[in-house]
Amino acid sequence: MRAILQRVKASWVLVDGVEVGRIGMGVNVLLGIGKGDNEEDAKKLADKILNLRIFEDERGKFQHSLLDIKGSALIIPQFTLYASIKKGRRPSFEQAEEPVRAEKLYNYFVEVMSQKVPVSTGRFGANMEVHIVNWGPVTVFLDSKEL
Repeated sequence: MRAILQRVKASWVLVDGVEVGRIGMGVNVLLGIGKGDNEEDAKKLADKILNLRIFEDERGKFQHSLLDIKGSALIIPQFTLYASIKKGRRPSFEQAEEPVRAEKLYNYFVEVMSQKVPVSTGRFGANMEVHIVNWGPVTVFLDSKEL
């Protein structure tokens, strides 16, 4: 499982011009599910995101986690995180999990995160317009296979 994590002041997502999710201070998570990913990957990645100290203390040091600041998460499904550009100019998505299984793991990840922080989501399989008010900006790439 892969994630692009962005610290945000606010983030929201539209589908067909209709807002389907919004958060204030917290993290925007673009989440990709790869072949072979499982519930253990989802738990590891969620735990890392929840506890990653990317929020500053009064001295400007990264000391606080999403849990510490009582922030929220906007989780957007993003199969293109498994794009391969080794051959040609068109990305291949062979390493992305097939949609039915990927959606189940996406929903499981959302459920795990929701147990600890308020969560909003995009819509799996939809063409989304994601608005991100970056804070910093702070952007981190995470891969469950490397945790």
